[in-house]
Amino acid sequence: MKIGLYFGTFNPIHVGHLVIANYISEFTDLDQVWLVVTPQNPLKQKKSMLSDFHRLALVREAIDDNRKLRVSDIEFKIRKPNYTIHTLAHLIENHPENDFSLIMGEDNLRSFHKWFNYEEILAKHKIYVYPRVLTPQEERERDRSQKREQTDALKNHPNVSICKDAPVMKISSSFIRAAIKEKKDVRYLLSEPVFRYVDEMKFYQ
Repeated sequence: MKIGLYFGTFNPIHVGHLVIANYISEFTDLDQVWLVVTPQNPLKQKKSMLSDFHRLALVREAIDDNRKLRVSDIEFKIRKPNYTIHTLAHLIENHPENDFSLIMGEDNLRSFHKWFNYEEILAKHKIYVYPRVLTPQEERERDRSQKREQTDALKNHPNVSICKDAPVMKISSSFIRAAIKEKKDVRYLLSEPVFRYVDEMKFYQ
């Protein structure tokens, strides 16, 4: 099967994540999308994060009724830091019958050249890129000529597929966490089972 890997801390998983995962699973040639819950991102500091168990459980709750979406805890089981190239090697070794691709936002494509062994990933795996609403700072960075040329070259790579019609979602987990802390109602930013789990466990309060 053709499997798309959608990496994230999912802290918490929200409707934006689900819309993108569902779109990619339905409107590309992929057979399934696996949401890979990451314990640590080598490029980011670990802040205000739920335990691995709870974030995994939230994703499982969110996608339980969708046969094209699966949750994966593969990165909990391999050595840290969890570089994507190592995760891919582990998945290929354990699931040689599958063809693995990556799913990422256009912001990640701009920083893809910073990933460990990114050239090898690009040579061996297809990458599906969905659009994102950019912050003013991200727009300024995009307009720097050197970075823009680098990103344009990646967009034109034969293994990169730009999903231009994918919905643009301006929702972030950090916004949801802050809103919960301020006692705002976020029920429509989370799927019903995820909202219920977060509310009952009093997460992020």
